[in-house]
Amino acid sequence: MEDKKIVELYWARNEDAITQTSVKYGGMMHATSKSIVGSHEDAEECVNDAYLAAWNSMPENRPTYLGGYMARIIRNISLNRYDRNHAAKRQGVQVVFEELEGCLTDYNTPEEEYEQGCLKEVLDNFLESLDEQKRVIFLRRYFYTDSIAEIAQRMQMSEGKIKSILFRLRGQLAATLKEAGV
Repeated sequence: MEDKKIVELYWARNEDAITQTSVKYGGMMHATSKSIVGSHEDAEECVNDAYLAAWNSMPENRPTYLGGYMARIIRNISLNRYDRNHAAKRQGVQVVFEELEGCLTDYNTPEEEYEQGCLKEVLDNFLESLDEQKRVIFLRRYFYTDSIAEIAQRMQMSEGKIKSILFRLRGQLAATLKEAGV
């Protein structure tokens, strides 16, 4: 079913919207959540919470690309679950974000920059400037939080090549952010 029709089901408050979302995006949502939280059970709970969040938010929002909308919801819910589960010990997802710390030199947090609209625009432009392969590698690492090994396997490259590409991309991002004054 097309995204537009699924969104119409949400707006009509038809419970089939959740079933159709699950059929079309359930696998992506579960994989994304599991890569963040690390356990099948927590990922299942996060996916169910994401369906509820979509159900509750849809009357106010009408996403044109439901996959991206659901990816953002599941990622945020999973990151919150990860934080709750790992409050005392920082590892896994935290390592991914620590890799990006060198790119952000301002006193504002990434969330504050994003809310101000500056970071969102700069990131959108940065991602648009990348070729498809580099964009996929960047997003798999820093949005979906895939491991280097998973990205290497997906892209059919060596882990060293992926690390090298990510290192260069972080440098490009840092330069782009500095140039934009973020």
